[in-house]
Amino acid sequence: MSGVGSLSSSDVLVGGKVGQGWWLVVDATDGPARIVSGPFPDRAEAGWAAGSFHRDNPERVRPVYGFRREDGSLNRRPSPQDWAWLAHLGEQLERLPEDWDAILSDDDPLTTLVVEVTASLAEAGLPLYDATGAGSEIGGACLTPQPELGVIVVTWRQHDRMSVDQVHGATADTLVQQVMNRALAEVLEARNFVVDAFGGASGHVVYPTI
Repeated sequence: MSGVGSLSSSDVLVGGKVGQGWWLVVDATDGPARIVSGPFPDRAEAGWAAGSFHRDNPERVRPVYGFRREDGSLNRRPSPQDWAWLAHLGEQLERLPEDWDAILSDDDPLTTLVVEVTASLAEAGLPLYDATGAGSEIGGACLTPQPELGVIVVTWRQHDRMSVDQVHGATADTLVQQVMNRALAEVLEARNFVVDAFGGASGHVVYPTI
C-alpha cells in the first residue's frame, strides 16, 4: 500500500504518520465503523479517552485495535492483549491429559466445547490442572472427556496440601472440594453452559453453550 512503511512489529506508517494502535470508533448502521479519535498507545489510555468523550458527546464510542487505512477507515487487527490471551489459552490447553489426544480434532464438536470451557475458566482466573507439569502439586480444574455423550466432566483438584497431605484434616478437604466444584459449576452456568451435578456433586457434567 502506498505510503506505508515499517517502524516496528506494532507500528505502521500511513502517509508518514503512525497509524496502528487503539482507536475510538462509532459503529455505523449503514457502513463501517467511523474513527473519532486515536491512535492511543494502549487500551487503558483509549478507555480513559472514551470516558471523556462520552461526557461531551452523545455518541457511544468504544476502543478498537487496528490500523487506519489511507482512506481513513479502520483495518481491525488482533491487539497485543489478544495475542497474549491466545498464548495463555494455548498453554492451558497443553495441560489437558493424554486422554484428549485421541479425541481432539478440528471437526469434533467436543473440541469446540473444551476450548470454550477452558477459555471461560481461564477468564475467571481458574487454571487447568497440569498433571505432568512442574507445578502438578498446585491443583486446578480437571476436564475429563465423555465423547460418546459429547460432554465434559469438570472437577476441581486442590493443592496437594489439602488433597494428599490433608494438613487441615479430611473434613476440611471434603468441604473445600465441594465449594470449589460448586464454584466451577456457577462460573460455567454464568457463561451459559448447561451444567448438571455428577457423582454426588463431586463433579459436574458440562454441555455445549445454549
